[in-house]
Amino acid sequence: MTKKLFIRSSIGVLVCLVFGFMGTVATQAGVANWYPGLEKPWFHLNEDLFSGIWILMYLLMGIAAGIVWSRGFYHKWVKTALYHFGFQLFLNGFWFLLFFALEQPFIALLDIISLFILVLITIRWFRIVSPAAAYLLIPYAVWVAYAIVFNFEIWRLNS
Repeated sequence: MTKKLFIRSSIGVLVCLVFGFMGTVATQAGVANWYPGLEKPWFHLNEDLFSGIWILMYLLMGIAAGIVWSRGFYHKWVKTALYHFGFQLFLNGFWFLLFFALEQPFIALLDIISLFILVLITIRWFRIVSPAAAYLLIPYAVWVAYAIVFNFEIWRLNS
């Protein structure tokens, strides 16, 4: 691993973890008050496991972004890939706010469906720049697909 790749991947991980921390802050009130009273699907996960998986996803996402960034931000494909990445990261953080802090599972569902579509588009752009970076985002896409089903079931069971 080159120094440039290490630094840019580290920055990418840091940015993703900051978004994750903001999501954690938004989650705290909902987890303490609203979330425990909800009827949950049979496949729900313990909150600690749920958080741990998100942390792993943010690490993989940050490394993937660092790999793409290390190809040179001056290149239009790199810029396009990272713009998509940034927008999906915004939608990711917004989901926590909508679902937990604002207690709006239906609106959060719309957000996370949009997030999933954008993650797939981001994977496509990352693959153009670096297939390895695209592969690092596949577990994230699978996790977001799980979160869509979970979010839908929370909305359905509690509407």
